[in-house]
Amino acid sequence: RLQKLKEMFISKFGSAPKFYARAPGRVNLIGEHIDYCGYAVLPMAIEQDILIAVEPVQTQVVQLANINSSYLDFSTSVNNIQINKTKPQWHNYFLCGLKGIQEHFGLNNPTGMNCLLDGTIPPSSGLSSSSALVCCAGLVTLRANGKTLSKAELADICTNSERYIGTEGGGMDQSISFLAEEGTAKLIEFSPLRATDVRLPSGATFVIANSCVEMNKAATSHYNIRVMECRLATKVLSKSKGLEWRKMLRLHDVQTKLGVSLEEMLTIVEEVLHPEPYSAEEICKCLGISLEELHSQILSQNMQDVSTFKLYQRAKHVYSEAARVLEFQKICSEAPANALQLLGELMKQSHISCREMYECSCPELDRLVDICLQFGAIGSRLTGAGWGGCTVSMVPTDKLNTFLKNVKKAYYQTDGQRLAVENNSLFATKPGRGALVFVEA
Repeated sequence: RLQKLKEMFISKFGSAPKFYARAPGRVNLIGEHIDYCGYAVLPMAIEQDILIAVEPVQTQVVQLANINSSYLDFSTSVNNIQINKTKPQWHNYFLCGLKGIQEHFGLNNPTGMNCLLDGTIPPSSGLSSSSALVCCAGLVTLRANGKTLSKAELADICTNSERYIGTEGGGMDQSISFLAEEGTAKLIEFSPLRATDVRLPSGATFVIANSCVEMNKAATSHYNIRVMECRLATKVLSKSKGLEWRKMLRLHDVQTKLGVSLEEMLTIVEEVLHPEPYSAEEICKCLGISLEELHSQILSQNMQDVSTFKLYQRAKHVYSEAARVLEFQKICSEAPANALQLLGELMKQSHISCREMYECSCPELDRLVDICLQFGAIGSRLTGAGWGGCTVSMVPTDKLNTFLKNVKKAYYQTDGQRLAVENNSLFATKPGRGALVFVEA
């Protein structure tokens, strides 16, 4: 693959690349939509990645090309980076990483670059292809400009710089892309960023299956509405408990301030919030503020037209999912005889909560989860933002081949469109290594 990339680079730019950078995609084993609420998540890096061949150049121009011809070439001056939020094209994710590093170091005359990209992460599949591209671009820019940072600092910069494209992510994707190590999943905690190894039990393999429904989270409001609903739930819960609600941004902050367990937080949600959707007016009444203040101080620019918010369901999902993550880690470290069954149960519960409380599934994902469980998965759930993308299933290793064959037949071979992409859509994976730079020997 590297040799092919090098040859294509030479034919494209007329000279050889000086170095390469790679950043992996990730699969989240458990802990969906809780990183931006301040809670720990449990992902692993996958073997699929973004690989970029790079040659720093004297001109102050970045030229980007992709070995996949459906992604068009792009070039821009490094001193005038414009990121278009309205149409999230592939090169804009590269520009996020580039701009993040430039701004962090205040680079006045950043180095120009020729870059050729090869990606093996299926796009819009919930395996974090866009964040892997942001991370890889950050790494490339860092190296080309002769700067150094720790992996945790890089993860932090790339998390913040992905917001240039309008995605209010929580940092899981960027953190695992940099901090992953081969052979182990990671419990990733935030503020401050920490990663702890989680050894997965032997006897099972994780299988990723793509629903073939694309969900581009930067191009949709679903994702950002959920972020806002969690923020509003934070404020209403804080106000009801006499906390300084204006300063509270994340559901985790409420738990910390109250000094209670996740189970107790679930009881508080039942007491304080009601299952019916809240109107903007009702939220104002709960907080004792005007509609004008809600719109100008709390709701982000792209949320101004949303008229109802589901606070109870979103908070219930976040607190219960946060508890499932800690339970998953505990089972992995204690490794009881029935560890696989226990982990499978947590994965199933997570999917139900994503489907019913967070409403981030879709009919195809639900069908795929059912098929995977029917053909021998011990646990199965959607992974990534949802609304399309992939499922992750835990399958007994000795049943893997039969499982793959049956799922192919039941889900992919019944539909012409899915059949065309089945080879890249269903695969077993193991925990891969994090982002790195390597130089021509």
